[in-house]
Amino acid sequence: MYQVRTPGYSSQDQIMRWALPDRVFFACGACHILAHAFLERHGAPEHGVTWLKPTAGYIGNHIIVGTADWVFDFHGYSRRGAFFDHAWKRGRRLWPGWDATLVPLPPDVLISGMRSRQFDSRLKLREPGQFLYDALPRARRYLDRFPAPGGIVM
Repeated sequence: MYQVRTPGYSSQDQIMRWALPDRVFFACGACHILAHAFLERHGAPEHGVTWLKPTAGYIGNHIIVGTADWVFDFHGYSRRGAFFDHAWKRGRRLWPGWDATLVPLPPDVLISGMRSRQFDSRLKLREPGQFLYDALPRARRYLDRFPAPGGIVM
C-alpha cells in the first residue's frame, strides 16, 4: 500500500500524476501497467497476476505478478509471505479495519479498461493511453532497473 504525500495531489490531475517519481507512479494507480510490462518481458506459465481487492468500503487496490515464492511490484521482488504481511500491516495502518481478498486476474484485464470492468465492476483500470502519455514505455524503462526473475535470490 502506498499513499501519495505530495501536497495538493489529486489522482484526477493527469499532469500532477505523470510528474510523480516512477516508483510512486507505479505504486499509485499504474501498478497494473507495470504488471503487464513485466509479463510482456518475463512472462512464464508460472507467473500469475493477483489483485489485492479491498473489502467493500475501503480503498487500497493493488496488482502484482508472482509465483508461489515471490511477487513483483513497484518495490521490485519480494518474498511472497513477507510481501503480504507488509501489505496488510500497511493497509491497516493507513485505513484501520482494512482487509482484502486475493483475486487471480487474467492478464488481458491489465491494459483493457472495458475488460477490467467486465471482470469486476470495482476493478476500473486505466488503459496505458489513458494517462497523460502512454504509460507502457515508462513501465518498460522502469523494469530495466530489475533483473529477470531467474536471476533473483530470495
